Amino acid sequence: MAFQRGTLFVLFLALTATTVQAATLVPAGNRNEEQPPIPGASARRTGAAKTTFEAKYQKVYQLLKRDDALRSKIRESAAQYRIDPIHIVGAIVGEHTYNVDAYDQLQTYYVKAVSYLRSSFNFSYKGESLDDFISRPEFDSCKKFSESYSLWSCREAVWDHSFRGKAVEGKSFPNDRFSAVFLQPFFAGQTFGIGQLNPLTALQLTDMVHRISGHEKLDHRDPQGVYRAIMDPDISLDYVAAMIDKSIEAYAEIAGFDISKNPGLTATLYNLGNPETRAAKLDAENRLRRQQGLQPRFPEENYYGWLINEKLKDLEALAAES
Repeated sequence: MAFQRGTLFVLFLALTATTVQAATLVPAGNRNEEQPPIPGASARRTGAAKTTFEAKYQKVYQLLKRDDALRSKIRESAAQYRIDPIHIVGAIVGEHTYNVDAYDQLQTYYVKAVSYLRSSFNFSYKGESLDDFISRPEFDSCKKFSESYSLWSCREAVWDHSFRGKAVEGKSFPNDRFSAVFLQPFFAGQTFGIGQLNPLTALQLTDMVHRISGHEKLDHRDPQGVYRAIMDPDISLDYVAAMIDKSIEAYAEIAGFDISKNPGLTATLYNLGNPETRAAKLDAENRLRRQQGLQPRFPEENYYGWLINEKLKDLEALAAES
């Protein structure tokens, strides 16, 4: 069953406004016996750096193992969002194994955060600021949302439906993600910091993180502030935890699955993003399966999450170390 992202977003809002039945617990471990295929882009990026996935895994593992302060920060963030710290460890390990290489020291992430604060850049596309862009009439339907997650999710849906890959009022827009076009002035598609966060994700989660962790709310008109949040470990780990918590919530409320005991699944969603969309698609598929007399399909890990479940024993010991 095919859905447009805007339709799925409306479905998500409707579902979260109702009472749902208790979610089915997804047991620990991988549903796939063998690791799903690793995307070619990840393999090419790793090859170009003259390294291997195993070497990158060992590098981030050792960073976590030798840094007591980092592990302590992870546990503190996890506690605030009432998730197991293994979920944060899994997200960090997956990102630095399959995407960027980890720095050797946590301090480097702080240094990088300061460098972005001192940089001069803005959120814009071909001379049109993000603030002016989201003031276009196409975004009027989003004005009813005041909470940042719903507001920025709506804006992303409007981008996909009305602008992505289209020409509007004589201006052509690329067939690319909203964040890559407007919010990543350095490297389109690049993510940042120890959690490899996307700036749009940070803007979506800012109200939640402000409410739970007390960090200052982010504003798209202050891009340096947004980049500080995703680069500074003292802030970014709370955003990582919030993103994981949102994924667990989405799968429980929309798809009816409790994935809180399966770090490979939360890592998969951290890698892929859009948990509400994916949960809604799974729910639609399982509604059809039930009509056909079939058992529901459980959520499955991708290559990224598969590694986390495969290495779970070692990573759990790491997360528990004080």
